[in-house]
Amino acid sequence: MRAPLLVICGPMFAGKTTELQRRIALAQAAGERVLVVKPARDTRYGESEIVTHTGVRVPARPVATLDEIVGEIDGEFADARADARVDARGDFIAIDEIHFFASDAVAPIEALLARGTRVAVAGCDIDHFGDVFAPFDALIPRASEVARIYGVCHRCGAPSTHSERLVATTERIIVGGVKEFIATCPSCFRPSRR
Repeated sequence: MRAPLLVICGPMFAGKTTELQRRIALAQAAGERVLVVKPARDTRYGESEIVTHTGVRVPARPVATLDEIVGEIDGEFADARADARVDARGDFIAIDEIHFFASDAVAPIEALLARGTRVAVAGCDIDHFGDVFAPFDALIPRASEVARIYGVCHRCGAPSTHSERLVATTERIIVGGVKEFIATCPSCFRPSRR
């Protein structure tokens, strides 16, 4: 039976990682085996943690691609299911900054869901050009739940929907924080130029 997929999306500084951490805590409280994953290229706050912009930290496994974990997870959780002493009621994989994996994330996530592993992903769904980030175009239609998170527009205070790049670049994926980006509403958003 295919497991459910949770997609948490929105602009930078909206609380996506905070919401992912809340879902992780709920899964742990329910006694589920939880694996937290992050892109290895995201070293802003640490190499092996997901960290909110307010500094709340949760240990995470850094990976270059999600393919790295599919076989390992399958074997690890299969061993747990075979061990009668281990309660593996619902294996749960939480993946932060999913947009860093781009469209390469879709097949591994589908493989995990097909095996019965619940998956939650969080990330920016719109890039600084104003275009939808892969893999959201593929994951949102497959999701059993979509949590769209809004922040506050840096310019006018309205709900933010976009991440605006403060320094000119033509690169689509940029690791950055408050020095590189601000959150804006659709009216205040100034897309980067290509």
